[in-house]
Amino acid sequence: MAVDLRLLNRVTRRRLFGYGAAAAALLLVLLVAIAAFLAMQVTFRNPTPSGAVPATNCSPAPCADVQDYTLWVTNLKVDGDLVSMQVTFKNSSSATHASPEDLRVIDSKLHSSGVVTDAPGCQTWTRHEFSNGDTFGPTNVCFRVTTSDPPLVLRWSPDFGLFCCQSDIKLS
Repeated sequence: MAVDLRLLNRVTRRRLFGYGAAAAALLLVLLVAIAAFLAMQVTFRNPTPSGAVPATNCSPAPCADVQDYTLWVTNLKVDGDLVSMQVTFKNSSSATHASPEDLRVIDSKLHSSGVVTDAPGCQTWTRHEFSNGDTFGPTNVCFRVTTSDPPLVLRWSPDFGLFCCQSDIKLS
């Protein structure tokens, strides 16, 4: 009987040690997942006059480069509450597409506007799939603003997955 109790005690200790090791490993995985989530999370930033930084990885400005995915803005025009421009994309990244939903103009009153198509020359496009250094555009896009007073900022949020990137391009 004493032999059976020692054997049972040893088996129980082994099983408890295994459960403890599994719990510790699970806790470690959970902590790493939380740390990765917090490191990748993009916080919402409202643009400020100095919030949009000059182009550093692309030219000619105004432009933005996010992980080898580049957006250029040309032919910028402000006519009352209508801001129009041409945009061209070059994709040498892991992103797979350009979409009008990735673009917004934010005016100096912090009003955010998506692409509009209710004015002459204003276009939209369906999601365009491309990669490997391909370009898309130029295409005409327009936005309605509540004020045309500077700064006007083009916020570009290319799709690199759930948590990634956005770039503010100061329009002038």
